[in-house]
Amino acid sequence: MNYSETIDFLFSSLPMYQRTGAAAYKNSLDTTIALDKAHSHPHKKFKSIHIAGTNGKGSVSHMLAAILQSAGYKTGLYTSPHLVDFRERIRINGRMIPEDEIIEYVSENQSNIEDLKPSFFEMTVDMAFMYFAKQNVDIAVIETGMGGRLDSTNILDPILSIITNIGMDHMRFLGNNIRDIAVEKAGIIKKNTTVIIGESDEQTFHVFSDISTAKNAKIIFADQIFTHNHSFISPDRNISHNFSSENKEYDSLLTDLKGAYQKKNIITVLAALDELIKNGTTIPDQAIYDGMSNVTGLTGLRGRWEEIAYNPLTICDSGHNESGIREVVDQILNTAYKSLHIVWGMVSDKDAISILRLLPKEASYYFTKASIPRSLDENELMKIAKGPGLIGNSFPNVSQALESAQRNAEPQDLIFIGGSSFVVGEVL
Repeated sequence: MNYSETIDFLFSSLPMYQRTGAAAYKNSLDTTIALDKAHSHPHKKFKSIHIAGTNGKGSVSHMLAAILQSAGYKTGLYTSPHLVDFRERIRINGRMIPEDEIIEYVSENQSNIEDLKPSFFEMTVDMAFMYFAKQNVDIAVIETGMGGRLDSTNILDPILSIITNIGMDHMRFLGNNIRDIAVEKAGIIKKNTTVIIGESDEQTFHVFSDISTAKNAKIIFADQIFTHNHSFISPDRNISHNFSSENKEYDSLLTDLKGAYQKKNIITVLAALDELIKNGTTIPDQAIYDGMSNVTGLTGLRGRWEEIAYNPLTICDSGHNESGIREVVDQILNTAYKSLHIVWGMVSDKDAISILRLLPKEASYYFTKASIPRSLDENELMKIAKGPGLIGNSFPNVSQALESAQRNAEPQDLIFIGGSSFVVGEVL
């Protein structure tokens, strides 16, 4: 098979949660463990940092990878889902896994695929771990999928675990309340291994503390260590921040990630770096400044409050659950514009009405759907949106919706694209 045929095989033959939802979910690590054993446990051949959380884990993963890369480490990065190209999921020093490596993996693992019947995610995790081991990475930053305890990545024995925050998402699989979801995410906490909690919360504090105590794992709440003091927009439109702790100050810390919500993620990253340095990882301050200022260039991160056009300003963001959308809406309302146009699509297994209630009513809406089976029908989405008073038109695909918004918008307006990472991916 060539690369195109190989990717078609992966997408069509293996159940993929991002496309089909619950049919791809497995409630055990048995298949992942079997794949790992068949390949002589590649995950044991490199150091790793393991990251879970409801929101922010992708940004935190990319920031850490950019900084470690700037510090001179050969750095693997595994994230999901991809926005445009499957190879985005697996990178070393920002470079996507070569097409030939994917062809070779699938060709050599046909019998395992047929015998074990892995999900798309299980196979992708195995592919990433094999590639990182083969390439002798110094360290790999590994993002979980939706959960933690039963996530395929959770065979790792990391040098550091990170849980960014807990919100209501994937309740069908993780639990119907914050505490239950926190228990699932806390499944990545390992014995005798420090865990960084990005955002402390009274509903989850004792969950994380009790599990850490039971596993003799040191626990650090990042927002109790570092404080964000102020920020401003630099002349090159990056954001300059000042953060401080009792023993450390980062002044004029530039980042090319423009979302206001990134302040919380940076605090998580700084606490993680502090712990890594204490435990012997050499990370000069200059590498922190260099990596943070060029996260997108070094790692390829996209879809986080990304400005893709001007006059009118056009922004996309892959936030897709209640807590993520709250952050996005806050930033929309703090952005200057004459009129607001929102291109919006969702997947069918989200609580659409709860999320739509968070969106600004004073906007023109362009309801649409991404070209995946999980997408919520655009006409159904428009019908649901009328309840909270969101008015607009429906479009059968993302490109038509965006083209209509562009025709209607004036140069001083704002076009926002979001609701689903798949909508954002199609635009990008």
